[in-house]
Amino acid sequence: MATLTARISLKGDEPDGPEDYLSTSLGVIFPDDITNQHGDAEHSLIYASPKLPKTLLIELADPEGETDRRLFSHYLWNASLLLAEFIERDSLEATTEDEEKQDRGLGGDISFDTRGLHTLELGAGTALPSMMAGLLGAASVVVTDYPAPAVMKTLRENVARNIKPDLAPTGKSDLVTTSILVDGHEWGVFDNASASSPFPSSHAHLSDRLFVADCLWMPWQHENLRRSIGYFLKKTAEARAWVVAGFHTGRPKMAGFFDERALREEGGVEVERMWERDCDGVEREWDSEREDDITERKRWLVVCVLKRCEGMVDA
Repeated sequence: MATLTARISLKGDEPDGPEDYLSTSLGVIFPDDITNQHGDAEHSLIYASPKLPKTLLIELADPEGETDRRLFSHYLWNASLLLAEFIERDSLEATTEDEEKQDRGLGGDISFDTRGLHTLELGAGTALPSMMAGLLGAASVVVTDYPAPAVMKTLRENVARNIKPDLAPTGKSDLVTTSILVDGHEWGVFDNASASSPFPSSHAHLSDRLFVADCLWMPWQHENLRRSIGYFLKKTAEARAWVVAGFHTGRPKMAGFFDERALREEGGVEVERMWERDCDGVEREWDSEREDDITERKRWLVVCVLKRCEGMVDA
């Protein structure tokens, strides 16, 4: 099994500064260390999947001022890489008997198939999971992030460049969605629709699947994020929100998002399945109290599947 970061590489000039050389040599100095954020405004990213006929080119936003920089949407994070891989794996039919019998690990019978479903991504950053869903048969794709001009411009360009029939797997170009929307959304804010942009009210409770990749590092935004999940997720028993996040800012800062009462009261959702997975595909049970050192925690991600709470589903 290839490591999680094997599909991603930089496009651009070779590193030429002391900081650049140091960052690229960390894997030699510390062999257990792994890069959990990728790229910058000077280096585009190349995403290469063995299932796609061509590579995807991903540009990164150039932050305008400190406010934009603090969003950290000018990087591709490992959570997006993992969610994109899950979507690809389950949205493509197994081609061999071995693939049909592959070990699903702690995810068990959880499927990340997006074919025929309406998807929406919160805090998209580069929108890699959404681009994969759009290439592999999603009924519609909605991509959102904080409405900073630089972020939105880059998102729109990435989505337009990469959700195209010639980038779909061979023989599946007819699955590529033509229903695509990229719009700004500040978590927890739902009353800013206008005549020119009716979003978000036009998409209330319309999404079969929500993508939430590496959005848990700001504890002060957990309530707003839970509210946005509750607002956009369909009120059906089949609707799911997929939350994948790294521990790079420390487990305690992100673990509070999964408070059972808060999820129910603010989002109307509950945990269906939750586990941890590292960059090499090793899995373990979720443990909110586990202590990780700085190097180890960069290797791990939490994967959580949220569903509508019982009693909060429309008949």
